[in-house]
Amino acid sequence: MQFTSEQRLDDGVLEREFTLGEIPGILWTPASASAPTPLILIGHPPLGLRRMYPRLAGRARYYAAEHGFAAATIELPGAGDRPRWAALDQARADLRRAMEAGEPVGDEIIQALVLPLVEKSVPEWQGALDTLLSLPGIGGPVGYEGGIISIGIRLAVVEPRIVAAGFFSGSLVPAAMFEEARRITIPLQVLLQWDDEGNDRQAALDLFDAFGSKEKTLHANMGGHTGVPQFELAPGAAFFARHLR
Repeated sequence: MQFTSEQRLDDGVLEREFTLGEIPGILWTPASASAPTPLILIGHPPLGLRRMYPRLAGRARYYAAEHGFAAATIELPGAGDRPRWAALDQARADLRRAMEAGEPVGDEIIQALVLPLVEKSVPEWQGALDTLLSLPGIGGPVGYEGGIISIGIRLAVVEPRIVAAGFFSGSLVPAAMFEEARRITIPLQVLLQWDDEGNDRQAALDLFDAFGSKEKTLHANMGGHTGVPQFELAPGAAFFARHLR
């Protein structure tokens, strides 16, 4: 890991940009901590870190300033400043064509769009986690939140260091991921926008039902994809406080 920039924000949070090989990322740490702090990995859609920065930084700074957690994110394959990924671009184009034509989005398109991203990005998240947990002041346990829900599902299944997850039901999910969802046992908190124009509400409810966790909570709010209420930040932080402290 190579840190490429560092700034102390007005709430005392330290924000550092880094690269891990070819992968850019950002780490936020609290102003002070009396012991190694838990870590939250913050996922995001493949729109690029620069575009997503205001939302990512807002959540990360809240966790750091209000709860003393470290938070980190990395750029997804084929997004932002990373090399373009032709197969992913083609899958996105196929999805757009189907949606613009008012056609059902079949599982073949969803698989082509999501599964390669899961296969490539999950090992990258695990590699980033290895490095982040080796830094002074960061000791775990680890939570994961946001992003493409299929990536979160895979991480929750294969990564034992993640002990709690907050998922956003705002992305298409291949049928194959439902079987993986049944293998999840960690506590979950799931956000669902009831009127999400790009998401199948019933599929999101079916996925929630499939999760194998004994503790799982669904927060459903009226509104479209980008309309998650600001007040959901506090219960999300409280969820992580219960399980990471």
